[in-house]
Amino acid sequence: MKKLVALLIGVFAITLVSAIDPPNVVFILADDLGVNDLSLYGSTFHETPNIDALADKGMKFTQAYAANPLCSPTRASIMTGLYPSRIGITVPVCHLNKLVLDKQLAESAPARKKTLDAVSLTRFKTEYYTLAEAFKAQGYATAHIGKWHLGPVPYSPLDQGFDLDIPHSPAPSPLAAGFFYPFPIYDSRGKPGDNLEDLMADVAVKYIHEHKNEPFFLNYWAWEVHAPWQAKEHQIDKYRAKADPASPQRNPVYAGMLETLDEVVGRLVEALDQAGVLNNTVIIFVGDNGPYINSNKQHMPEEFHGVPVSSASPLRNGKGSIYEGGTRVPLIVVWPGKVEAGTVTDALQQSTDFFPTFVDMLGWEVPEGLEFDGVSMKPTLENNIAVRDEIFCHYPHNRPSTSLRQGDWKLIRWYCDNPDQSDRYELYNLADDESEAVDLASSEPKRVKKLAKRMDGLIDETEGLIPIPNPAYSPDLK
Repeated sequence: MKKLVALLIGVFAITLVSAIDPPNVVFILADDLGVNDLSLYGSTFHETPNIDALADKGMKFTQAYAANPLCSPTRASIMTGLYPSRIGITVPVCHLNKLVLDKQLAESAPARKKTLDAVSLTRFKTEYYTLAEAFKAQGYATAHIGKWHLGPVPYSPLDQGFDLDIPHSPAPSPLAAGFFYPFPIYDSRGKPGDNLEDLMADVAVKYIHEHKNEPFFLNYWAWEVHAPWQAKEHQIDKYRAKADPASPQRNPVYAGMLETLDEVVGRLVEALDQAGVLNNTVIIFVGDNGPYINSNKQHMPEEFHGVPVSSASPLRNGKGSIYEGGTRVPLIVVWPGKVEAGTVTDALQQSTDFFPTFVDMLGWEVPEGLEFDGVSMKPTLENNIAVRDEIFCHYPHNRPSTSLRQGDWKLIRWYCDNPDQSDRYELYNLADDESEAVDLASSEPKRVKKLAKRMDGLIDETEGLIPIPNPAYSPDLK
């Protein structure tokens, strides 16, 4: 596996070895969608027939991972093929006014906090060569539609290789105005009753038809199913009647939002078909991190204040956690003529792998100096051969931690988490314990040592920041 820097100065050209009828690419990124939220991954409450049908056309991954348990870091990893720890965006703060462009540790923290954590960059720097710039160098039309959350101008999609950016907003969500008209982040376009995601789909469908005679890269990064949680009334009624109080997934609002997202996926596929380009279009559908699993009063209708938004069960925890529920995501890849329809793979995959996969499968010659942390999924997509042997995630925030999965074994390091502020380790065998319920660290000291050494190497290679003990910490404060 390559663990290298892709910090490029200037603009490089990528040469396409085979330019005969290059495929279009539609990259659909769902926001805060859990791997077990979809019916094809086992949900019996949520209904996602269009996403299920998409999987029937390609390959479903059961062991796909986001590079981070939160959105912006994963988005940066997709655009670069690099780990968030290398880029320096390790939490989603790219909407903030404060400009942070260099890696650094916090100088202080409240006395109740054990660590001084990393300070995340607040912008996705333009010196990185992006996936969009690579497509553009091939003569592709490039469009970003939906959520960006990697920075405003001069760090917007238009500054990172895209010809079109709708709604051209740095916001992390539709904000307090929500998913229904009017939409401040979309210049209040539309009319009363309109749904933001539906309007984004309108733009995408139009784009597909307008560019059907040229290769295009459509980056559709959905706003759904992020807060604020709002759905159409008929959807809420439908799932309210269906909800089982004993089920971990039982929130009618979230289910309705997911139904809208599913409908959007169906509309995009239908547009590709009507435009006559479906059989020459790569479609990626993936999540950016795990689901929000708690109940919420601030962004949920009052009727459902006590109802969990969703659940990653049987996986542990959800969004914002380094446990499986926070980083394992749904992934479907449709690639006509390359990926056999209706296949399933248990091969490991991570969000850093998309860029190198396109380079490999489309036959691009990589310019000198452009390298990736990710690996090409080509052997997996074409022959269901596993190529990745480990999953690395560095999350130096909140309750800071790092995880490393090798094969079925997963090590988690919790920084300064012991009473003496030394690091604490947890070890799980995911083949026997997918829920991460039985910590084997004390019974497998040699394995812990081996994995910890590799973890240290990856942090060092990616120049990740390591949290340190907070000198002001007081264990008496909660």
